[in-house]
Amino acid sequence: MANRLYAQGTLKFEKETHEFGKIAQGVPVSYEFKFKNTGNAPVVISNVQASCGCTTPEWTNTPVLPGKSGFIKASYNAAAMGAFNKSITVTSNGTNSTQVLYIKGTVVDKAELKASLTPEQKALSPRATLTNAAHNFGKLESGQKAVTKVTVKNTGKKELTIDGIQSACNCVTYKSLTPKIKPGSEGIVELTYIPRVLGDQTEIVKISSNDIVSPELSFNLKAKVVQSLSAQSVLKENSAAVPFK
Repeated sequence: MANRLYAQGTLKFEKETHEFGKIAQGVPVSYEFKFKNTGNAPVVISNVQASCGCTTPEWTNTPVLPGKSGFIKASYNAAAMGAFNKSITVTSNGTNSTQVLYIKGTVVDKAELKASLTPEQKALSPRATLTNAAHNFGKLESGQKAVTKVTVKNTGKKELTIDGIQSACNCVTYKSLTPKIKPGSEGIVELTYIPRVLGDQTEIVKISSNDIVSPELSFNLKAKVVQSLSAQSVLKENSAAVPFK
């Protein structure tokens, strides 16, 4: 009975500090801190708190039985250049109820990072390629929502993740239908385009990923944008209003 009263789990991490080295500005990176429950009771992680909003943690959110393993994943998106040292505080019902993990590194310009990559680093990077470089919607009304799917292939050695998009018009949004693309596999990014400017339009969309060799891919959305017909939905016919045909 006494043993049951004092039964408690213990989180034993493989490492408590991870050094990223040089990372590109504005390109998210992530690392999984792996642990094992070396105690004699299940451990439940109640909270994981990062020291800044630029670090987004994920973790094993189910009870970890004795002898079983789990993870704390820290994703860091750096906006500012220079060295960083961020902490992640893990709270659980284990013997070590509060533990602190650290991620460190130096944020550099993308061009500087690419120039400093070794052949080994390039060989081990995820590699993003597009099966097509453009999509033509044809004729669209101003304000009309149009959706297309872009196929991204990972020809690299590590898992590929799509981190975001950029467009000069701010008229394109995205949804990654395949959050993690395994080496040799393909994933889908869904682009939603809502045009506002009339005429023949070509919007250049920059798709960002964790490919350190080519962190951005360009995809062109094309359309012939015409005036919306919604304002002309009613016509006069024999002095009576009738629906537009």
